Amino acid sequence: MGTRDFDTQALSSAAGSVRHDVDVLVIGGGPAGAWAAISAAATGAKVLLADKGYCGTSGATAPSGTGLWHVSPVGDARETAKASRFAMGGQLAEHAWMDRVLAQTWANVDKLTEWGYPFPVDADGQLRRTSLQGPEYMRLMRKQVKAAGARIIDHSPALELLVDEHGVVCGATGVNRQSGDTWVARAGAVVIATGGCAFLSRALGCNVLTGDGHLMAAEVGAELSGMEFSNAYGLGPAFSSVTKSLFYNWATFYYKDGSPIEGAGSSRGRSVIAQTLQTQPVFACLDRADDDIKAWMRTAQPNFFVSFDRQGINPFTQHFPVTLRLEGTVRGTGGLHVVSEDCGTSVPGLYAAGDAATRELICGGFTGGGSHNAAWALSSGFWAGAGAAEFGRSVRSNTARLALRAGGVTLQGRGSHAPDSAEVIRAVQAEVFPYERNWYRRGDVLEDSLQRLDALWARLRSGAPAANAQEAVRAREAAAMLATSRWMYRSALQRTETRGMHRRKEHAAIDPAQQHRLVSGGLDEVWVRRHGVNAAPSVHANPVEATA
Repeated sequence: MGTRDFDTQALSSAAGSVRHDVDVLVIGGGPAGAWAAISAAATGAKVLLADKGYCGTSGATAPSGTGLWHVSPVGDARETAKASRFAMGGQLAEHAWMDRVLAQTWANVDKLTEWGYPFPVDADGQLRRTSLQGPEYMRLMRKQVKAAGARIIDHSPALELLVDEHGVVCGATGVNRQSGDTWVARAGAVVIATGGCAFLSRALGCNVLTGDGHLMAAEVGAELSGMEFSNAYGLGPAFSSVTKSLFYNWATFYYKDGSPIEGAGSSRGRSVIAQTLQTQPVFACLDRADDDIKAWMRTAQPNFFVSFDRQGINPFTQHFPVTLRLEGTVRGTGGLHVVSEDCGTSVPGLYAAGDAATRELICGGFTGGGSHNAAWALSSGFWAGAGAAEFGRSVRSNTARLALRAGGVTLQGRGSHAPDSAEVIRAVQAEVFPYERNWYRRGDVLEDSLQRLDALWARLRSGAPAANAQEAVRAREAAAMLATSRWMYRSALQRTETRGMHRRKEHAAIDPAQQHRLVSGGLDEVWVRRHGVNAAPSVHANPVEATA
């Protein structure tokens, strides 16, 4: 694991360092992290939540409106809902996990209602609970995290995990961006809820989502799953970061000369848009929306229209340029491999939740913004927090545990020169942004990118460590994006078929013999192996009561 001795007493007493001792450390303050903190604190555990930004306003959910996979248990509604995504995801989802998530999401949304979330009321006087407005949702979640008794430290990205002499995760170190102070948290267990990796593509709310949790977890030996399902691109105006694509179901797409692009669309036909963008601009107009739909759009996702209003563009009557921004594993399904019902990883003491974890269990190889991802965040966060609390209590009395620093690349090294983080980021983006490399994948092109990415990793690995903790934050982001790209492309090479969102030009059909998952890992040497799918039929799922 590349660990090294770490003297926690020396660090905690050093100038500018802060020490925390808790049962559970949650890294990440989006929906999954907030639910994990609430769930853990409800058991009586002492909980610390460390957010890279400000818990309640940072991350992909906070500035957005998001759909929610909230399906009534009455009749066959849930069986229908599962079937619709099961086929789309390449039949890699598992019915038992879908049942669990649907049940837990229903219970947690009941709790949101009790807490006072302002769900709208339909014409029949019933609450419409199939979507959430990010600002209201996350403002409420921050309030509830504090009410549950958990402590929040904002603007405090984690840099590395700590492990004991047996390889059990026992905390993390990080830095406060505002004060410059370093911090160390000794914990009985850690929940990684850092979100996915969007490669700094400027998609709304994704500037903090750089795969940090994946890197930290891999350094202690954790595995990942579904990393080939990572080529999700969000559709949006070329002049805006908003990639909410629902409204483009009412759009017509045009060439520059004003003629329609045949076959182009949002839900179906996005490949046509990607193909066209390789040679010329694409324009859109929401000219298929009637007056009722227009009014609904303004209330459903008001931030969608902000950039149009600022530029004086009427998106219902005027053509505007669009683009596709890579959202990687944020709208993909890949993430940390989950090995237990409480969302434990393959490393003791380490749990994963939300977009940081694989979502293959409920949607296979295809998902998108909100919906299943939002339901997974509610459920997996809740389970991971409870699981971490139970584990943390089991080791609570062992206060003499040795702590070893697990962080490697950019935090330790023997070189004399620290690589330029901005240069590393640009190099990674050059390999993962282009549609011809990532949207449409081909074996020889993947190998070509991997040669450069592997060489870049070797240079980063042999370089000098970052000069200080503040510089280490961006250096670790660069390293995390680089590591993520290598897991993505190694996994994509192994899946020699087209399934879910993974497309191979030379293997355009689905291969029934490849109805399995791909688990990956490693840093200097990336490895990939097959993992079976549990195709057992549906079972009755009882949600855990959402207390606190």
